[in-house]
Amino acid sequence: MNLKMKFGVIGCSEIAKKSGILAIKNSKNSTLQSLGSRSNLKAKRFAKQFSIPEFGSYEEVLENDKIDAVYISLPISLHEKWVLKAAKFGKHILCEKSATISKDSAKKMIKECKKNDVRIMENFVFKFHPQHKKIIDMINKNFIGNVNSFHGKYGFNLQKTKQNFRFNKKLGGGSLNDVGCYLVAASQFIFKNMPVSVYSNLEIDKNSKIDECGHVILTYPKNKITNFSFGYKNYFQSTYEIWGERGTIVSERAFNVKNKTSVSVKLHKNDKIKDVRIKPVNQFQLAIEGFTDVIQGKKKGNFEKDLLDQSLIMDSIRESSVKRKVIFLK
Repeated sequence: MNLKMKFGVIGCSEIAKKSGILAIKNSKNSTLQSLGSRSNLKAKRFAKQFSIPEFGSYEEVLENDKIDAVYISLPISLHEKWVLKAAKFGKHILCEKSATISKDSAKKMIKECKKNDVRIMENFVFKFHPQHKKIIDMINKNFIGNVNSFHGKYGFNLQKTKQNFRFNKKLGGGSLNDVGCYLVAASQFIFKNMPVSVYSNLEIDKNSKIDECGHVILTYPKNKITNFSFGYKNYFQSTYEIWGERGTIVSERAFNVKNKTSVSVKLHKNDKIKDVRIKPVNQFQLAIEGFTDVIQGKKKGNFEKDLLDQSLIMDSIRESSVKRKVIFLK
């Protein structure tokens, strides 16, 4: 019987407060040992609120020999620094998305993790929601025939504030890093291959210099195609559709699914719609448990390849928008 893996949390973010901390505490195979913040007062307050045994600075979390893994939830531009430090201390790493701001940064992170024999996973919790496994099962069972395309939308209206790191370019802000990244990850999850080419158009705000919204086309081998839109200036959407030769599969609430919310996967075929209901789950907790199972050797997972592929596609999207041309991936 394996002991529960002990986590430390680096960063008192909103996502850590609302989801990450409780997911670690409630998971079947992990416990939360320590929490770190730049502010000792804030760390103390969080520790008291969530009954966490220890608290301190980021460094004190990493120096703690009791801790096996860390959950890093900081502004995106700070991820590389603390991933490298965590790896050097021999901690496995669950890093909030987007984990990097470039493929070079991703390569550096992965190299340091391999050097210190630790694993790193970019925290796209949606992948662990059973609705997506159900969709893959439908595709594998040939419910809609050969899959030709993926169409996705993820966005909402977000008010600009100086306090929100999403509007701070230096901190890795922007809608591609924040929401567009989900659609890239979902495309990879469905097609399980690298795209051949990338074309994108990112709308850059003149003042903040961040991308407020964007549109992307990814062309995959055998002429399969992904197109998706995302951003901060849209009516809320969190959906994708897979179009095959004999039908379509639609995830109506693909990404930010609340713990007590059931979701619908709809199969459109032969002029009929089959509504498959998926029971409520805590997808964040499932991600923690999935990550821990791989670390403990109960399951296999190629987190590092996923992270590297994701960073390469994200870089190509940025490059395509700047150069206003199609980027071909090697």
